[in-house]
Amino acid sequence: MDKTIDQVGSNDSLQEGSGIAAVERDTGIGKDTLRVWERRYGFPQPLRDPLGERVYPAEQVARLRLIKRLMDQGGRPGKLLAAPVDELQRLVALPDADVATTATSAAADDLVRHLRTGNAELVRQDLGQRLAREGLQRFVCSSVPELNRCIGEAWAAGRIEIFEEHLYTELMQMQLRAAIHALPRADRPPAVLLTTVSGEEHLLGLLMAEALLTAEGARCVSIGAQTPVADIALAARSVEAQVVALSFSIAYPWRKARDALLGLRRRLDAGVEVWVGGGNLHRHRKHLDGIRTFASLDEIPEAVTAWRARRAAAQDA
Repeated sequence: MDKTIDQVGSNDSLQEGSGIAAVERDTGIGKDTLRVWERRYGFPQPLRDPLGERVYPAEQVARLRLIKRLMDQGGRPGKLLAAPVDELQRLVALPDADVATTATSAAADDLVRHLRTGNAELVRQDLGQRLAREGLQRFVCSSVPELNRCIGEAWAAGRIEIFEEHLYTELMQMQLRAAIHALPRADRPPAVLLTTVSGEEHLLGLLMAEALLTAEGARCVSIGAQTPVADIALAARSVEAQVVALSFSIAYPWRKARDALLGLRRRLDAGVEVWVGGGNLHRHRKHLDGIRTFASLDEIPEAVTAWRARRAAAQDA
């Protein structure tokens, strides 16, 4: 049983130290989460009483309160746990701190509850209702990235298991595929081939891009994930692609991505554009000659408009 040492009066008057049960009550952070943070991030750093039970000093409890308050606004545990107390206090005082909206955080909490009970149908309903309420572009550009981040942080905090995160990803992909299929087919230029390179198995970013491109009337052909560079070039010629669009996750090695992209650029006809997003590749754009990098998804509609304007100008020349 967890012990509370020298706890005086209410939860706000913790002095020398508190046991894990008292910290859970005081901060609203679960015991399992506290243990995961201790193991993964090195904070909190409880002491031990003579029986070997965890004892949390008062200053650590105060810091945990700040962290919980910022998490409730959508802050990331990994970032907050590494921040000094004065930085946490500054963020709490800022009304526009770099955190997600309370509404998005609450929506993610609902999804976490559904995932933990294995209720895939409620997850599907929540995602579908949010898409209908917000419209495709806002859903893809704003809500999906924030929900993805929140679900990822829930896993990092030990609130959900990895299989539950995978279930969320699968359900989100199903939602996006359904939204894409429901869009009217204008099949206007550009013709866009979508895929990922070998070793990049994540499809969610690619589906998000496909949804926005299809909404702009582009003719999209997706050939799935992990396509070798030579096969991407072959497929681009086969479908007469005018743009090849690729997505990278943050975990994909930068040098490996660069080599694949530059190799693809050399294999494609000069008139075929290469568009790439994700993986922080936009930071390295100066090393990617002949390749258009996207800092965010909401640049896609403008890129399509600009491509069509260039094509019209070339035809009129």
